Amino acid sequence: MAETKLLLRALSGETLPTPPIWMMRQAGRYLPEYRATRAEAGDFLSLCYNSDLATEVTLQPIRRYGFDAAILFADILLIPDALGADLWFVTGEGPRLSTITTEEDFAKLKGADDIHDHLAPVYQTVSNLASALPEEVALIGFAGAPWTVATYMIAGRGTPDQGPAHKLMQENNPLFEALIDRLTESTIEYLSAQIRAGAECVKLFDSWAGSLKSEAFTKYAVAPAKKIISEIKDRHPGVPVIAFPREAGEGYVGFAKETGANCVALDNSVTPEWATEHVQVDSCVQGNLASSHMVTGGQALVDETRHIVQAFKNGPHIFNLGHGITPDANPDNVQLMIDTVREG
Repeated sequence: MAETKLLLRALSGETLPTPPIWMMRQAGRYLPEYRATRAEAGDFLSLCYNSDLATEVTLQPIRRYGFDAAILFADILLIPDALGADLWFVTGEGPRLSTITTEEDFAKLKGADDIHDHLAPVYQTVSNLASALPEEVALIGFAGAPWTVATYMIAGRGTPDQGPAHKLMQENNPLFEALIDRLTESTIEYLSAQIRAGAECVKLFDSWAGSLKSEAFTKYAVAPAKKIISEIKDRHPGVPVIAFPREAGEGYVGFAKETGANCVALDNSVTPEWATEHVQVDSCVQGNLASSHMVTGGQALVDETRHIVQAFKNGPHIFNLGHGITPDANPDNVQLMIDTVREG
């Protein structure tokens, strides 16, 4: 069925009359059915590691909206959890981790080959979804990119400027690079296991790539992505990869060629017209409606959705948001977006 799945056709470079649609964080707190399932799980991490419930929340937006792809429900911080870092979530504040700031901290981490037992429930979720999804819906696996995951591991939480990671990069570069290398190898193992379990494509989320500049962007956003993608394609020929170096700006230019990504996902800080000229010439593009439209709706949502579809119509395009949907989004606005894309 692969050749009939719109998402995989776009990722192969095909220009389609109507772009396939999915949405980052499409399984999430904006949906009442998700909130009910999360309450059943007890807490966020328990939901991630409960294969039956994680399967259910992944399927919920497919049932409601008929998206062209489902993305595995998990979290980018499951790799540090599997490596042996302490991970917990504070309600209303987000993740907390034990920090990696010294060689002694790093020495406590497991090797990349030792993560699979811990992550077995995630692989089971992928397997469940491969069997349960409608035959026309593609299944996306994912991981956080090494730089972004490292920022959380070094600071112990999300930070506005990724300052602690930049500080370690400057003050103890050998330790910083050892962490990046461990995360790179672990990400290869993790994504490869997802593909073996049934993922048909994978996405690499580098949510904080925009805080890397010049040489640092090349060394810590481009180079790890290139290594991961190369190894994934060696192990799993034909499996496409979407890369999302969020807020990369000019760094989006040539990113697909440099890393081997089949598609570059775009945030909404760049215009579709700019991306058509500078990014879509090399690869499929994904994006890039501002997620705020899912809150405000109305004619502005319709107009901007049409604008994006029109701008990208002459090349391979996957319609998506420029970042994940937010908990305050109105589910009706999601349907309006989908209807607008598909009405042509």
